[in-house]
Amino acid sequence: MKWPWAIALCVGTALGLLGCGKSRSPKPSAVVASAPIPKFDVHTHIAPDGMARAISVLVPNGVVGAVNLSGGDGPEMLAHQLREAANAGQGRVLVFANLDFRDALAPGWVEGQVAWLHQAKQMGAHGLKIFKTLGLWVHDSAGKRIAVDDPRLDPIFEAAGELGLPVAIHVGDPKAFFEPVTPSNVRYQELSLNPGWSFADRTKYPPWETLFQEFQNLVARHPKTTFIGVHFGNDPEEPARVAALMDRFPNLIVDTAARVGEIGRMPPEALRKIFVDHRTRILFGTDIGVGANDLTLGCPETYPETAETTARFFAAHWAFFETDRRGLAHPSPIQGNWTVDGIDLPRDVLEDFYHRNAERLFGLAPLAQRP
Repeated sequence: MKWPWAIALCVGTALGLLGCGKSRSPKPSAVVASAPIPKFDVHTHIAPDGMARAISVLVPNGVVGAVNLSGGDGPEMLAHQLREAANAGQGRVLVFANLDFRDALAPGWVEGQVAWLHQAKQMGAHGLKIFKTLGLWVHDSAGKRIAVDDPRLDPIFEAAGELGLPVAIHVGDPKAFFEPVTPSNVRYQELSLNPGWSFADRTKYPPWETLFQEFQNLVARHPKTTFIGVHFGNDPEEPARVAALMDRFPNLIVDTAARVGEIGRMPPEALRKIFVDHRTRILFGTDIGVGANDLTLGCPETYPETAETTARFFAAHWAFFETDRRGLAHPSPIQGNWTVDGIDLPRDVLEDFYHRNAERLFGLAPLAQRP
């Protein structure tokens, strides 16, 4: 089952967990036990009928709370998701609303979306998630691509700021997705399995750098709105560039969802310094997707979900963030034939990264390890 509002799930974990995509023998990470620190996952996609299953996956692996970014673009779906979060989700899950880009920028559309944000806030939404459809697939009535920083969208982002709704925004995708799908492409295996993920056709899609510049313009133009640049600021291949953007824009924070394989290519000492220097601005996330009968840990191809493979996925994160081990298999090996080196974050930085930053952002009481 695939839900249309979760198509922006990040890519490529499952086959890697079965041994695909490894060019050398990485050190196993399943044996790495996480530090006893509560984890809050700010980046999940949970179907309405998948909430109980999500809890059964997250909690045994040390994740005591989460954000469901796929709350829906209208009151009926959002209400359903909020009920499920409160009941089957045991009150552990916050829900973000989405925009309805059908008839985007038609007369009255912007006003309608602003009104929807006010309604979503009153209903209990904790933020707004913008999928990568904006900038890539959303067009106006004339068939023209709507840029991420289109000024006609400004009232929506201003309203989010006024309402105190953080905007989690996915712009573009990995840079390799914008390059020709040839054996020299570092994501060739993944793109070969999923040709629809390629944005290399310049007659259909803008260059990656164009989208990233639009993202920067948007953040700069709305200083009173908090933006969560998902997937490590939408540029995980260049963590230093993202760190410079956080220095430039106080309203920008980032999450790590589905990009350990990318940020992990940076020398561990340099990446560790970025996490330490920006300890209050980086959030833990995974990008898992959960339905009633399916669990997506990246690449949506079917794979035999077991407690062991799921635990290995989470353990790969703990090994990367909490140890100094070298040559680790990252959580999504199909995303590239390389290993990563652990960045061994200090305990107090881990506390910020794993849960305290989310507590501050969403006004949560201090999380505790709950059974």
